[in-house]
Amino acid sequence: MSIISVDFSKEAEDRYLTYALSVVNNRAIPDVRDGLKPVQRRILFAMYSHLHLTPEKNFRKSAAVVGEVLAKFHPHSDQACYEAMVRMAQDFSLRYPLIKGQGNFGSLDGDGAAAYRYTEAKLSKFALEVIGDIDHKTVDMRFNFDQTTDEPVVLPARVPNLLVNGSSGIAVGLATNIPPHNLSEVVEALKLILADPEVKDAELLKAIKGPDFPTGCSIVNTKAEIKEIYATGRGTIYMRGDYLVEDLSRGKRQLVITSIPYGVNKSQLVEKIAEQISNKKIQLINDIRDESTDDIRVVLNLVGDADPDVVMAFLYKHTQLESPFAVNLTALVPTDNPFATRPKTLSLKQVLLQFLNFRRDVTRSKLEFEKAELEKRIHLLEGLKIVLDALDEAIKIIRKSDGRKDAEEKLIKRFKLTETQASYIVELRLYQLSKTSVDQILEELTEKKKRVKEIVKILASEKLLLGLVDADLDRVVEEFGDKRKSKIITTSQEFEYDADSYIQHEDVSVLITRDGWVKRQKKGLSVDSARLREGDAVQFILEASTQDTLSVISSQGVVYGLKVLDLPQTSGFGDPIQKHAKFSDNERIAGIDLIKNEKISGEALVLTTRGLGMRVPRELMLGAKRGGKKLCKISEGDALTVYLPVEKNSLIFSLTSGAYGLLWKVEELPLVSGPAKGVITMKLPTEEQVVGALVVTKDAKVLAVKESGSTSQIDVKDLSLSSRAKRGHKLVRNGLPLIGLKQG
Repeated sequence: MSIISVDFSKEAEDRYLTYALSVVNNRAIPDVRDGLKPVQRRILFAMYSHLHLTPEKNFRKSAAVVGEVLAKFHPHSDQACYEAMVRMAQDFSLRYPLIKGQGNFGSLDGDGAAAYRYTEAKLSKFALEVIGDIDHKTVDMRFNFDQTTDEPVVLPARVPNLLVNGSSGIAVGLATNIPPHNLSEVVEALKLILADPEVKDAELLKAIKGPDFPTGCSIVNTKAEIKEIYATGRGTIYMRGDYLVEDLSRGKRQLVITSIPYGVNKSQLVEKIAEQISNKKIQLINDIRDESTDDIRVVLNLVGDADPDVVMAFLYKHTQLESPFAVNLTALVPTDNPFATRPKTLSLKQVLLQFLNFRRDVTRSKLEFEKAELEKRIHLLEGLKIVLDALDEAIKIIRKSDGRKDAEEKLIKRFKLTETQASYIVELRLYQLSKTSVDQILEELTEKKKRVKEIVKILASEKLLLGLVDADLDRVVEEFGDKRKSKIITTSQEFEYDADSYIQHEDVSVLITRDGWVKRQKKGLSVDSARLREGDAVQFILEASTQDTLSVISSQGVVYGLKVLDLPQTSGFGDPIQKHAKFSDNERIAGIDLIKNEKISGEALVLTTRGLGMRVPRELMLGAKRGGKKLCKISEGDALTVYLPVEKNSLIFSLTSGAYGLLWKVEELPLVSGPAKGVITMKLPTEEQVVGALVVTKDAKVLAVKESGSTSQIDVKDLSLSSRAKRGHKLVRNGLPLIGLKQG
């Protein structure tokens, strides 16, 4: 055994690149010529050439197709192969399905297909146009994985399948996402290029208005956006579901969604809208039901004289009824090596040119194959014609010969024939030499020679060759062309979204626990009746409205804005705060505030565990979202522990874990307008922390909370007014350390 020393990093890089190229070329990215990934191409080829499942034949079990593909062409996952096959049969996935399925092949509601032992399939008529003239040596063939049979490098598609059916895939380091288009429009653009290869993009866009999704829906991009997408091969198409309003009896109306964006799960969409209704996020509709059959029909009951446009504005913003499609026109393009391709991001015109160049080459190969076959036949017929002039003599030679080989040699010697001609004549049956057959043979010879001359003429003329490509496109459109399903709205109606239009005022109680669980319930929730997780306790409870915004201030000095309406309305535990705000690890809730009507005024006191404090304008709460907004700077090892709305001349009582209390005026702290560290409010030894602070009056009583859960009462009147940055007075002797402070 020999040991070879290699550079590990270089070896890993080489192997990873090999893997990456394999994924790009053999798995995830379609070929620009036939628009297929390898697994799709192999499925169609196996169904056509090996299983002969053409449209006029009977269906066969999908298991037979998957087995044939895996056994001879694609030794990978059977489930992945079946999923690729299923997608080619779904009329909501492909604009022009390539497989005709029988049985359950999935649905728009996200239902998966039945197992392949239950479903049956055969090729669709459109698939034959993608398979093209595969039997006429029009494309290169190569060995399959075990070199037992051949498979095509690419299918000789007669239709621009990449554009009309689209494709998506994720490889290593790159991806593709090509939307489907209307066949008639794409062919019209191809014909424009055939007429003028220098045609401008603007002219092509008069033919191809934009994508055409199988689920319908509207496209709401501007002309400039669509032009940019097709020029660069990248961009975003915005899809929007269509709707109509139906009048009912007694002045009632209902809104009907008639199409949804491509790729959207209809069942999940309906569920999301129902959730918005049940959570009272939108109270302009009170019910939803899915009445879809072959056509999409999702019915929404409008409340009173609710404006349908206002309802749709909400749905477009909060559901997938408006969705983006990230266009990425990346495909494999041919290279000088007929068995190799490379990925490239293409413009629309480049995709069309690649297809036309391919069709020209395929048409040329088809004609050359036909010419070769005709010349073989002509060669045989010419030999037969020579013999027909001395037919009786030829028959005598054959009768007197000593077998087939001897007869062939004598005919070759007598009539100057080739071996092929002699063999053909010897194998003829006598009835084929009747007068009628002879006339047919001579007529066939004349026709085939004429056809060869036509082919030679076509092959010598680029114009005539492209004329055949043009004629093929006309035939395909005549058979499969149809109207657009997706409307292009370049000057779309702007649905103005005003959140307040959808929120009905409702007074509620908001509860936040020590462990960070939050919920809302009907007004009047008491601490005693609140349902809590074991070991948890109520930290904050306040009265609010569904139109208010809750500001949550964290121990890291960050303020998060939460819509009260977005909080779960439940009698259960509620949601963890992390579901509504992007809390980091070890971040906890230190305080809350409430914004009403997008307005808030006054000041708030902020204190940290290390005794630093400041005053901040409560207006700093405005504009905070779930991602957070910095309120103050917190040093390492410190944490924000108190946030208190305060008024002018407020008295502040602050308490430490060592039971030292201090009474001071809030004006002693600076008012800051942005994130700051603050100033010292109490002098603390290293082991002590500020555990709480309250706004108090001279005669107030407060409770110091001990670690055991018990409390000690403190009379504020027993304290003398001091100034900040003092140690304070020792107020509690037993049960230390203290962990909190609350009103008495």
